[in-house]
Amino acid sequence: MLKRFISYYKPHKKMLILDMLAALFISVIGMVYPVVTNNMLNKYIPNKMYSTIVVAGIIVLILYVIRMLLRYFVQYFGHLIGVRMQSQMRQDLFRHLQKLPYKFYDNNETGRIMTRITSDLFEVCELAHHGPENLLISTVMIVLSFTYLVTIDWILTLIIFACVPILIVVTAHYRKAMKRAFDDRRKSNATINASVESSVTGIRVTKAYTNADREVEKFKKGDEEFVDASARAYNAMAKFHASTTFVTDVFNVFILIAGGLFLYSGRISFGDYSTFIVSVNLFISPVTTLISFMEQFQNGVSGFKRFVEIMEENPEENSPDAEELTDVKGVIEFKNVTYSYDTTKEVLHNIDLYIEKGKKVALVGPSGGGKTTICHLLPNFYKLEDGNGSIFIDGKDIRSLTLDSVRRSIGIVQQDVFLFVGTIKENILYGRPDATDEEIHEAARRANIHDYIMTLEKGYDTEIGERGVKLSGGQKQRLSIARVFLKDPAILILDEATSALDNTTEVLIQQSLDELCKGRTTLVVAHRLSTIRTADEIAVVMNGCITERGTHDELMNADGMYKKLYSLQFRENDFFE
Repeated sequence: MLKRFISYYKPHKKMLILDMLAALFISVIGMVYPVVTNNMLNKYIPNKMYSTIVVAGIIVLILYVIRMLLRYFVQYFGHLIGVRMQSQMRQDLFRHLQKLPYKFYDNNETGRIMTRITSDLFEVCELAHHGPENLLISTVMIVLSFTYLVTIDWILTLIIFACVPILIVVTAHYRKAMKRAFDDRRKSNATINASVESSVTGIRVTKAYTNADREVEKFKKGDEEFVDASARAYNAMAKFHASTTFVTDVFNVFILIAGGLFLYSGRISFGDYSTFIVSVNLFISPVTTLISFMEQFQNGVSGFKRFVEIMEENPEENSPDAEELTDVKGVIEFKNVTYSYDTTKEVLHNIDLYIEKGKKVALVGPSGGGKTTICHLLPNFYKLEDGNGSIFIDGKDIRSLTLDSVRRSIGIVQQDVFLFVGTIKENILYGRPDATDEEIHEAARRANIHDYIMTLEKGYDTEIGERGVKLSGGQKQRLSIARVFLKDPAILILDEATSALDNTTEVLIQQSLDELCKGRTTLVVAHRLSTIRTADEIAVVMNGCITERGTHDELMNADGMYKKLYSLQFRENDFFE
């Protein structure tokens, strides 16, 4: 993990070296004051060297001005290095997130992921800047001040230094407790973010069901967990700081007693004693800085650890020697396909399905039967394990093809349409980013949405809001259809594309879908069976198996599950009519 962290410094090597040199000079200049103080008390003042006193003061002042400029450099450019490292980590993490399989997002909430890409990496940024700087300045100051103190009186210095092992023991003791506490605090923070993201996204549902109090209660529970975790973290931190501060206070007690005795016995002069008191603070200060740095170190390490956890998630990868799927005809075959999301239960069992080029096959059946899983397996969203069958496009096993080439050949229209924040044009362009305005308009015409767009004040440049909140369900669905028209795939998947729409809108959308299906191999998951009566073949999927297949008329004559579903649905329609 350390090697990975250090690798992010490489692009900023020159700036880091300059930053460390500046920090080094800051430390060295810090040693000037006690040296001048010693000379003042022991030489310049007793010998009445008034001009030397003034010159020495001016030199110290000039050095302090230089140190001010160096501190500006360290603060500005040091933080800049940290921010740029944070930016690179964020980009790497976001890029990696794009490559992770569906399973990762099935098991991780959006809010938790957002925490890792924002607040976690901010803590890493602070560590990236302050870590090397604090370590260098503090180490140099400890070495230089210790060396100088030895030149004043080595016995008194060793007495002071004897307290350092106690500090190390205290630090090591509380460090583990702090690490655990801050890890728990960070997890609780992720829980809060996940709760906020979920609640804000579903605010319309919350209002519709008047469940604001319940959402507040859920948030309160997560917030209380965060408070408890923070209390434990700050308790550990308080013990840590109180104990270490007490040890450093003991330093001053030892100096007061031992120094006073040495001065009384004539072992050291009053000037040396005064200089020692001044210089020992230069020794204690970096020690306390390192102690205080432990809190920031724990935060940064916890954040980077959580960053690494995601970065070590296995991304989707093409199989060795994977080839591009080109000149796609659209012949699809599922052969003995068995699949389960985990080891507890099979979702699909020995599925055999053959779809000829340009044909439309519909999947029907009760919810949870496996219809959507079939649709997710075709674009390789979920990987088939060896021995669990094969899926072929144009006779080629999709596992032997590149993921991108398979997915480029497939267009998907789902019940839950996802639109990105941005304009209508940007959302349609998602189908093919290099399309021209004329191609975008043509795709919109074929999706029966162009005329509506032109009635808007800004037309295709109209902002649609988060997830298309400013559009109706039918308008959002037509935009998703326009997106697929622009993509122009050979294979089409319609996953209950009209089930969430009212009857009038469904008829209009169905016209767009019928236009979209022309010349394409189409796999339809249908809830409303009236929409798939003209399909070339209908397969009934129940409990992970295909139990019936045939045309609408053949299945009605077979008097099986399809007929029961169809009759039940139309009885319900008659009832509501």
